[in-house]
Amino acid sequence: MKKFWLAAVSVVIAAPVLAQSGAPLEGRVVKLESEMRAVQRKVFPGGAGQMIEPQIAPSTAPVTPDGVPATSAIADVSARVTSLEQQMATMTGQIEQAQYRLRQLEEQFAEYRKATDAKLTAPIAAAPAGEADVIVPTAPKPAASKPGAKPAAEAPVDVAGVEKPSTGDAAEDAYLYGYRLWSAKKYPAAEAQLKRVVADYPKHRRASWAQNLLGRAYLDDGKPSLASIAFYDNYKKYPDGERAPDSLYYLGSALVKLNKPADACKVYGELTDVYGDKISATMKADIARARTAAKCK
Repeated sequence: MKKFWLAAVSVVIAAPVLAQSGAPLEGRVVKLESEMRAVQRKVFPGGAGQMIEPQIAPSTAPVTPDGVPATSAIADVSARVTSLEQQMATMTGQIEQAQYRLRQLEEQFAEYRKATDAKLTAPIAAAPAGEADVIVPTAPKPAASKPGAKPAAEAPVDVAGVEKPSTGDAAEDAYLYGYRLWSAKKYPAAEAQLKRVVADYPKHRRASWAQNLLGRAYLDDGKPSLASIAFYDNYKKYPDGERAPDSLYYLGSALVKLNKPADACKVYGELTDVYGDKISATMKADIARARTAAKCK
């Protein structure tokens, strides 16, 4: 984009030399500069003059023999400005399309998350008439504690046989411990540990890994609704994280388990659009198989 910007600046410098015939051209350059600044603010909000390289380069004027009239400078500059304006319009359209797709995905998932939360918090319905003869076991009342007696300790989560790592990096150790719990299929303990990693070390590189693995733990534990929320949160909070593409892929898997193949197809499309040039060939093949299984169009 720096060359792109310098090209526009060179046009501004050349404008006075072109005298009166370049006056309309100068107006186009000023308009182009204004649009460039607007696009820069969208692409690099708060950035320090970062720009994108252009797809065009100034053409080298051929050497003409003596006596042959040179090409009009106004015509050359006007052609370059026209090319810049066309690329400017294309770039602006691409940015607007990407932002529109992201807004659509956010709105759809917000509605889905709201419906899921309502289901999870809904009270259990009372037994219908005619089933009163079914005996429902009730939990025994806790024995009254004697004055001065110590309260009973909560039952510890079964984490026997899982060793805590000690590498000297607290965040790394916390994540690796959660990973070992997940590998040992101690899902409740793994879920609690991975939540702590994200809460305690939100800016560490392992935060993206822990949030993604939290979704995997929920998915393996038979909780696709919670898994879908965990995966989406990882993509939303850490879009540049190392496990953001994986979370979108597994979000699609969770939605398929929830009988929402159409939403899964949209997620696979978002994954390809956003991370298509970053994901491995293996993941691309997995996405293709997942789209086929979900009957994506």
